Amino acid sequence: MDESFQKKCEEVKNIFEPLTTEQRYQTLIEMGRKLPAFPAEHKTPDRIVPGCQSTLYLSTSYLNNKLFFQCSTDALISAGLAALLMNVYSGESPETILKCPPTFLSELGIAATLSPSRSNGLAHIHLRMKQEALRFLMKS
Repeated sequence: MDESFQKKCEEVKNIFEPLTTEQRYQTLIEMGRKLPAFPAEHKTPDRIVPGCQSTLYLSTSYLNNKLFFQCSTDALISAGLAALLMNVYSGESPETILKCPPTFLSELGIAATLSPSRSNGLAHIHLRMKQEALRFLMKS
């Protein structure tokens, strides 16, 4: 497993492990609020992540064999969940994104506390990240 990916997973665990379920939701909301501004020109239909309860845009850039993600949504929990995945997967190689599942989510019990629709949205965000990784691998 990629060392930087593993380190980022451990950082997430260190943040979320001591928190109660309510504190975890508050932390996710804060993470969503702190997302950088999303360029309006990136809000295109091809960047919409299907399966999310609200409209969520995911934009991907590729630099030095690394993928970087940006997202935008009005739903705070969805934004937080996307931010959580982006914190771990942004700056990683396409191979790492494809080979390393977000097991930290189940280890922390985050996925288990989500409603079915939010859990579905989280899975679709991760799926889109993997699709983007595959797309960039096929280009190179």
